[in-house]
Amino acid sequence: MAKSNALENKLVVLVGGSGFVGSQVAQELLERGARLRIASRNPEAARKLKPLANLGQLQLVRCDVKKPESLRACLQGADGVVYMVGTFGADAKDLHAEGARIAAQEAASQGATGFVYLSSMAADAESEGRYASTKALGESQVLEAFPKATILRPSVIFGEDDQFINMFAGLVSIMPVLPVFGPQARLQPVWVNDVAEAAVAALADPAGHGGKTYELAGPDTVTMMELHEAIAEAQGRSRGFIPVPDTLSGLFAALPGTPMSTDQWNMLKAGSVAQGKLPGIDKLGITPRPLSLFLDKWMTRYRKHGRFTVEKA
Repeated sequence: MAKSNALENKLVVLVGGSGFVGSQVAQELLERGARLRIASRNPEAARKLKPLANLGQLQLVRCDVKKPESLRACLQGADGVVYMVGTFGADAKDLHAEGARIAAQEAASQGATGFVYLSSMAADAESEGRYASTKALGESQVLEAFPKATILRPSVIFGEDDQFINMFAGLVSIMPVLPVFGPQARLQPVWVNDVAEAAVAALADPAGHGGKTYELAGPDTVTMMELHEAIAEAQGRSRGFIPVPDTLSGLFAALPGTPMSTDQWNMLKAGSVAQGKLPGIDKLGITPRPLSLFLDKWMTRYRKHGRFTVEKA
């Protein structure tokens, strides 16, 4: 199906656009002929996109969303905005909510036709977790400032260079026995390219998608234990997995310096699956692709002999 050219020559600002998801959104927009301004604390990270852009199609600017004047300057002349800033840090409210509110207000004042806020399936105003509660606050403040904004709530996002699947893949490749936190936690991993297409589809048709919230979930539901087992199988490795009780997982997450915070543990324990009360990714015209479609290929680099590994018949 041919992609809409509704964004051709439109100026789209990607706030937090130099990261994992932002890079994919940028590529999708460049293909559709949009002019891009990537606003980030580290815009140099987006230089890899320059060969994909035509002359004058891509602009990289430094932006601190905690400084209103910096954020407003980056949004000058915007026809559309995608806000993708995210953190598990102590400044989550500033980044998820206050920055998003200012961006939405400025987008409205600039006459932008579309605004997309990348939230999370974990977003919950009643949550005790900082990440989930501030994402929910960000949603409400964006919609108050820009009523025709589109809210996207993805499940765990996977991709070839993600920090989720690859973290576990690295551990599986070196450890014969691994602990599994939240072994029964259920996830619906969604491919980063599908998330990018969803963001661009929403931006291209604000009349159809504005003011709505979408759950972005992949087609398969897996538990954390099943995910670990699938990664090991794709690497051709025999591994032992030990399910860790929730009480021990909570204690581990509360320790300083561990790779998982209490906030992340609470999100993992709750799982990340679509509830079905909101429209799904299919309503944005996208058929999501499963992790199983890519896992064998992506795990090649983690196999004992890489691409020269002899697969069993």
